[in-house]
Amino acid sequence: TQGMFVGAVSDNFDERIEQKIFHAEIVVDTAKVSAEMKSYRPIPVIADFRDASGGDTMKASIDANYRQIKQEILSLVDSEIARIKADPKLQGLMKG
Repeated sequence: TQGMFVGAVSDNFDERIEQKIFHAEIVVDTAKVSAEMKSYRPIPVIADFRDASGGDTMKASIDANYRQIKQEILSLVDSEIARIKADPKLQGLMKG
């Protein structure tokens, strides 16, 4: 039922909780909630995963983003390795 919840909590050795199991109800003032909801603004669309014909492009977008991030990380690692090799103070950090 809406508004009903039950649960249990655990305690620490030095912070005992006597009542570990609970059953409660959240009482909602529906009139107040309805009045508040009237002032809500729609959440703006940040990313739309649909193409011009309405097809789902989410997987392709996520895959492309993953590949881009992976490539950027590889590039960063390469540039840091080159920087370490070029710095006499850091060359000792490299094996081989």
